[in-house]
Amino acid sequence: MLMEGRRAAAARNVSSIQMLSVQPDTKPKGCAGCNRKIKDRYLLKALDKYWHEDCLKCACCDCRLGEVGSTLYTKANLILCRRDYLRLFGVTGNCAACSKLIPAFEMVMRAKDNVYHLDCFACQLCNQRFCVGDKFFLKNNMILCQTDYEEGLMKEGYAPQVR
Repeated sequence: MLMEGRRAAAARNVSSIQMLSVQPDTKPKGCAGCNRKIKDRYLLKALDKYWHEDCLKCACCDCRLGEVGSTLYTKANLILCRRDYLRLFGVTGNCAACSKLIPAFEMVMRAKDNVYHLDCFACQLCNQRFCVGDKFFLKNNMILCQTDYEEGLMKEGYAPQVR
């Protein structure tokens, strides 16, 4: 098995943000945020509306959405950045190794149906941490490095104990 990073929750209600150059010979468009004409060199198009770069902001953290990526998230009449959308509406779960809560916006590692904090994704016998691309093995719902897995196969009645 190859290790693969995933987000704890899949986001929905996603819209794209486009940065457009304002053509000097066109009539100025109205901003959906402040209702004033957009006379800047660039404008943003999102949610089928036009915005000043300063007016398209996350309702929670006030970050300028055109600067943090090409997507925004909407729910409950809120326009949000990805982090705040996941913090407010994402699914949380518990780490299979430490049983502590994993916030929806945090990077995780997955092995079959198990989800882990990045720091908890290590061999449960020798505590060796894995890097992206490293092989790991899942035996009796335990994550094992290749060495511990192979040593366990050589022993009769393999039943490793968690340290």
